[in-house]
Amino acid sequence: MNITVLGGGMVGSAIARDLARETAFTVTVADRDDAALRRCASADVCTQQADLADEAKLQAVIADAELVIGAVPGFMGYETLRCVIEAGKNVVDISFFPEDPFSLDALARERGVTAVMDCGLAPGLGNILMGRMTAELDEIETFLCCVGGLPIVRRKPYEYGAVFSPIDVIEEYTRPARYIENGVEVVRPALSDVEEIDFDGIGTLEVFNTDGLRSLAETMKAPNMKEKTMRYPGHVALMKALRDTGFFSKQPIDFNGQRIAPLDFTAKLLFPAWQMKEGEEDLSVMRVIIRGRKGDTWETHTWDLLDRYDAVLGVTSMARTTGYTCAVAARLVADGSYRHAGISPPEFLGANAAVYDALMDGLSDRGIAFTHSVE
Repeated sequence: MNITVLGGGMVGSAIARDLARETAFTVTVADRDDAALRRCASADVCTQQADLADEAKLQAVIADAELVIGAVPGFMGYETLRCVIEAGKNVVDISFFPEDPFSLDALARERGVTAVMDCGLAPGLGNILMGRMTAELDEIETFLCCVGGLPIVRRKPYEYGAVFSPIDVIEEYTRPARYIENGVEVVRPALSDVEEIDFDGIGTLEVFNTDGLRSLAETMKAPNMKEKTMRYPGHVALMKALRDTGFFSKQPIDFNGQRIAPLDFTAKLLFPAWQMKEGEEDLSVMRVIIRGRKGDTWETHTWDLLDRYDAVLGVTSMARTTGYTCAVAARLVADGSYRHAGISPPEFLGANAAVYDALMDGLSDRGIAFTHSVE
């Protein structure tokens, strides 16, 4: 099977190398950046240079693909996914884009395409757990997902490292957060409702509102659902100061006779400060709490995940947890274990017991495993 991975960044390259372990797959990575392609190139992974924002070039890149992996930045995600579906290609996608993915559902059904979206860490694994619990329990009352990617070495003032597209990180800090509370959709500012939690193996972290609930607000029936981001304490105050002062604004301002968007200026300064050094280690942390009823018994399920940088392969933890989730799901689409004509959010995969077990087994084989407790 020919598999084309669109995007050769940290996560895209990890997906490609993982899929290339299968002798039945011929894996090609497409990206416009030479440096990204050089990092991806190996005896098992082919590369192709292309500007994926150019629809004609994108169509040419995927022409021979039997399965496509979407790993482009969020601002390109929707149009890239639309083009892939239009071409009639099955696709597993990790791009976090602001547009409504279900607006592509009719097109995917018409083309007979299985289009798995948001198939990473968060959104992704949290959705999968929610899908499984919805199938197993009679009623769900509460869903809470707290997640974060962090550097192990903490450097002032940010104590943060960009383990995926930095521009997508800033989007998290500006886009309003959508929640479900008492059965009603509410919207709160990003970076609000800050609280602290303790996590074994790390210590105290701060959690805050971000817009990560995504498809769960449409597909799941639960009166209370939230997703929050985790960072080292103090990070939120810095980000709020920058945002509220206007440094994250996309609206151009006049600067010495030139028009410039503050976000473009901020990115030039901020991204190098967030750049993780070669070989610098990171970790991914996630806590998912789901409370529901089975028969007459109310149960609270808690899953904790703490994953660390793979020093042997040189793969960041965020690339592992995001990329390997995508890669394992891609195998299930490739071998026909999962089929669903239309848009498939990760909770659809979790609702299928056999698919759920295969996903968890595949992640466990790669050293990614939750601790699960029930009260």
